[in-house]
Amino acid sequence: DRKREALAAGSTIQPIIKDVGEIYSRLLDHRPVIQGEIRYFVKEFEEKRGLRELRVLEKLKNTTFEMNNHVVPACEQAMQDKLSEAFKRLQAANDMMHRVQQREHEERKLQAEKQLAREEQRVAQWEELLQAQESKRAEVDAEHRRALERLREQYTDMEKELAKYGAF
Repeated sequence: DRKREALAAGSTIQPIIKDVGEIYSRLLDHRPVIQGEIRYFVKEFEEKRGLRELRVLEKLKNTTFEMNNHVVPACEQAMQDKLSEAFKRLQAANDMMHRVQQREHEERKLQAEKQLAREEQRVAQWEELLQAQESKRAEVDAEHRRALERLREQYTDMEKELAKYGAF
């Protein structure tokens, strides 16, 4: 405004410019009004917000207090109960697994003993079979020798018989 006034000071246009400036500031320059509205809005917002935040903080404090005094101990107790029960179940399962392993170990030991007994029985049967084969072979060999002796005697007798007739 001052620059405009300085430029128009020496002319007759000065009252007109002053009136135009005044009209402009009233109709088009809303800065003072906007600044007032902004100050009012900020003041209202801070007051209402401050009370709202205070209420929110109070609720949080109450909730935290209730959690610390009621919910957390109840959760700890429930957790202890469940963990104790789970530990007992795990202990029982561990005992059962140990018994099953013992039975399996005994079963394997019994199977190994049975297999060893069967192996010893097979070895004994094999030795019996070899002895039986040996005795049969000895019998067959003896029978064969006797048969050879009979044949030799027969052929010797036949040669003697032939020798008698050979003089013809």
